[in-house]
Amino acid sequence: MAKHGKKYTAALAKVDIEKIYSAAEAVALAKETSITKFDSTIEVHLRTTLDSRQADQQLRDVVVLPNGLGKTVRVLVFSQGEGAAAARAAGADMVADDDESLKKIEGGMLDFDVAIATPDAMGKVGRLGRVLGPRGLMPNPKAGTVVPATDIARAIKEAKAGRVEFRLDKTNNIHVMVGKASFDADKLLENYNALMDAINKARPSGAKGNFIKHITVASTMGPGIKVDPNEHVKGVE
Repeated sequence: MAKHGKKYTAALAKVDIEKIYSAAEAVALAKETSITKFDSTIEVHLRTTLDSRQADQQLRDVVVLPNGLGKTVRVLVFSQGEGAAAARAAGADMVADDDESLKKIEGGMLDFDVAIATPDAMGKVGRLGRVLGPRGLMPNPKAGTVVPATDIARAIKEAKAGRVEFRLDKTNNIHVMVGKASFDADKLLENYNALMDAINKARPSGAKGNFIKHITVASTMGPGIKVDPNEHVKGVE
């Protein structure tokens, strides 16, 4: 069994591992048990009863967190012509509109957090799948990152404001960040509630009952805090 340091042990002592906390209690405790010297991220981990192998149990969507993520989000836009011009005007950090910029990304230049593309650029973006895919940076219509040129400004604004994607992984779990330990507890709770509402709205047709089995909230390297999974399933049968 791995040994933990004194800071982690002290933080863990503040958590009742048998207790199922309310969301409000959990985010406040996650703040209190943050042990890193840097401003740690508050993360939400959900275990579901879904089966990612089934077409009617896929879950993937986006949510704009009301209080953002507490970090500067660098946005790259794949486009050309009108879309590229709109991206630059809207404050994109980088615009890949020629072969040279595409080759740089293909070679590993990944100094961005979100990639947005217009449909006319997806033919060229497709060849970057091996580079972008494993890092979760591949533009995708379901994630709201493939948009027409007329929606570029809105997509960039939302990305910088705190739009995050959530999706079911191969182990049928979902992992999402909802802010920083430096956030006020009420702002973390607002972000958490927005995430949970979005997940319930994205409920797959093949989901049965309460498809969220366990929820854990934790700060980076901090102890996990169990959250009541029934708090956000009112009206869901």
